[in-house]
Order: sequence, then structure tokens, then C-alpha cells
Amino acid sequence: MASPELKTITELLRARQEQAPADISFPESRALFEQMTAAFPLPENVKSTPVDAGGIPSEWIAAQRVGDEQTIYWLHGGGYCIGSVNTHRGLLGRISAASRARVLAIDYRLAPEDPFPAAVEDAVAGYLWLLSTGVDPAQIVIGGDSAGGGLTAATLVALKEDGKPLPGAAVCISPWTDLALTGESLSTKAKADPMITIEGITRVRDAYLGDADPSAPLASPIYAGLSGLPPLLIQVGENEVLLDDSQRLAERAEAAGVDVTLEVWPEMIHVWHFFAAMLPEGQQAIDRIGEWVQQRLGAAVTAS
Repeated sequence: MASPELKTITELLRARQEQAPADISFPESRALFEQMTAAFPLPENVKSTPVDAGGIPSEWIAAQRVGDEQTIYWLHGGGYCIGSVNTHRGLLGRISAASRARVLAIDYRLAPEDPFPAAVEDAVAGYLWLLSTGVDPAQIVIGGDSAGGGLTAATLVALKEDGKPLPGAAVCISPWTDLALTGESLSTKAKADPMITIEGITRVRDAYLGDADPSAPLASPIYAGLSGLPPLLIQVGENEVLLDDSQRLAERAEAAGVDVTLEVWPEMIHVWHFFAAMLPEGQQAIDRIGEWVQQRLGAAVTAS
């Protein structure tokens, strides 16, 4: 049974969703997201340091006593239209502490000002910059939440196609992997999901893609060739419309020979990790990511 805090959070999110004006602009949506996530500041004993990652505004986020041997390269969520390092700083501080690894988070370009494939281009460029600093790719975990989770998979595909060194592992939280919007859970979980509506997700999809094909592999990585990708951890909530996106990514990656760990968390909502300061399951999921990251990076050290 889920914690009592989940009900409170779900009710607040549902009320916020119902009150949001249908014609809200993307700049207004960005400001609201910044306002909401201000309630989740950087945890104590975590430092953030701005960095220019090859021309991309970025930030190092590192918990106390974390070295530079292991790095998590994070791509934030927000439907490719909102979100930033700033909105995700609290979440990433917790991930750094749990994983005992520093985090590099980038502010990739957003739509509609910079539509597809700008986000993929920036994600690849930021990763290549990280490699240029001398970091061992086997000691990198690439990760992302929501749209950033889909972008994580797309970035891996792009790197593989370009013959670039792949990271040692990947983490996707509630990834959006099918911009063609064919998942059954978009309808079957619509009433249970307090965060994402079909109208809202269609709007950001159209803003991001423009005239591009929704089934293009770098837009919707479930349609890409996934063989050769590194071990992948996928966490998704039972009560979210993107449940099928996670399950189908796991199925197709596993069929392609990828080492996949899929965790469907009972009763959880989209990227419940965000609420870890008040939601026990949020911190539990982050702790699980930390354990998995350490297992994978430790295995990479042993193998080398």
C-alpha cells in the first residue's frame, strides 16, 4: 500500500492540473514549473557549480565527499518545452548522494523555439564534451526523466550510429519514448494520472516535432535499433499514462539483447521521485537508482 503522502500529493497535482488555463503559453508554463520546483531545493551537503559544456549552459551537482571518478550525465524532463537544470537541481542532488557520483546536467535547447532535433544534438554535444575532459565512458551513466528519459534513449542511439563510445549504463525515469502516442496507457491510465493529459502531451509533441515524423527513431526511440546499448534501468509508476512507453522500451531493448531492469512501482505517478522530500517512495526509488548505478559502475571497474 502506498504511503498517505501520495494521496495528498496526487490531490494537489490534480487541482493544479484542473486550474491550469488551456491557452497557457510555454513561457508561462516554464515559469510555473520553476515556481513549483522551488519547493524542492538542493539538499544540504550538495553543491552546484555552473559549467560551459561545449557551449551548452550546464551545471555540476555533487554531494559531499563525491569524487570525479564516476559521473551521471542527466537530461531533464519537461516535454522538450519546459524544465531546466534549475527545476531539477533538488532531484539531482538526491541522485548524486544516493549514487555517490557527481551529476552533469545540461540545459539543452527547448521547443518551440528550437524544435527537434535540437535537443538530441545538444545531448550528444554535451556528452562528447564530457568525454573530452578525460572521463572514462565506462564510468558514465546517462539518465533522464520523462522527455529526458526518451532523450536518453535517443542519445544512446545517436551515439551508437555515430560510432562514439557509449556510457557504461543508462537510467530512464518514466520515459516518454513514443511521440506517435500509440501506447494504450494513454487512455487506460488517463483518469489515474494527475499530471499528464492527452491534450497536454499532444501540444508539447507538436511543438517539439513540427513537421517531423513522430516515428523517427531519434524522436521516438522505441522505433530505433536498440542492439548494442548499455545496461538500462527503467523506473515507471503504475498510475501514469506513459506506462506503456516504459514497458515497450524495455521489451524492445531486451529483444535486441540489452540488459534491461524494468521496475513498475505500484500506485506511483509520473516521476514521483520529484517529491522525495515528502514522499517516502520517492526517496526509495532514488536510493534504488543509487544502488543500481554503483553495481553497474563497480562491475565496469572490475571488467576493466
